[in-house]
Amino acid sequence: MIELKNVSKTFKRTRVLDDLSLLIRNGDRIALIGSNGAGKTTMIRCLLGEYVHEGEVLVDGTSPRAARTIVLQKIAFVPQMPPPLRMPVGELVSFAANLCHTTEERISEVAARLGLSIAEVRRRPFMKLSGGQKQKLLIAIAMGRDADVLIMDEPTANLDPAARQILFDLLSERLDKTMIISSHRLEEVAMLVNRVIEMDRGKVVLDDRVEDAIDPGMKQECVIGLRRPDAAFAKAISEWGFSGSDDGSRWQGVVAGPDRLRFLGMMARYAGILASLDMHDGAARGGGGDG
Repeated sequence: MIELKNVSKTFKRTRVLDDLSLLIRNGDRIALIGSNGAGKTTMIRCLLGEYVHEGEVLVDGTSPRAARTIVLQKIAFVPQMPPPLRMPVGELVSFAANLCHTTEERISEVAARLGLSIAEVRRRPFMKLSGGQKQKLLIAIAMGRDADVLIMDEPTANLDPAARQILFDLLSERLDKTMIISSHRLEEVAMLVNRVIEMDRGKVVLDDRVEDAIDPGMKQECVIGLRRPDAAFAKAISEWGFSGSDDGSRWQGVVAGPDRLRFLGMMARYAGILASLDMHDGAARGGGGDG
């Protein structure tokens, strides 16, 4: 259980958290929403014990500031901004595996599911990776270990649609864990969560429990027919992992449940060339993939 009691934090005379009190119970899967500057990331950093603050933060009765090592053993974290690490990827994976009491193989397996081969980038400094590669590696390190709490700050940033679907699969396999997912897009994570917390100016302005609408691991099979082939459409739909017919007039693929609204928004841009669009519930929650 996580407790924040009258927590306030000020940066350069700006009050970023304002007497914030919040109780997060085991099993809560929270969508943490709010505009830039609402205090979401600062709250997360306080949970991780990174900031001195007024008030009290407790994770299972323990202060993250007073006992960071003990608390962080329970938390897997994906930051919004990748750290500027010069460490080669191989050393980073080895260090993370030892620190988190997991194995390099588990981290590599998750990375492979996301489309990143650790072996291919092993010698490259972390800071030299692309934005998408950094994000996939950080997710792999977080999801490649056992943790009671998953905290992700804008986890889909820099991810291509196919990798986002894999991330949703990974999260849907951990629905027994406590989750805090900070996102600007509620529709993207709505099917993964059972509680929505909105912050504004350092305070909670909305705290609603929601019913699980559908299995978040559910996928929808999709078949698209075009009036005519289109190069721009082919490029866009290929990024979602769809495969096309030889003449480019028919496309087929799978869309993860949490990504449906984003997908349909993309499809709306090409409404003029659509001849048909068939989406129906397909394979249920993935069991792990080949890795």
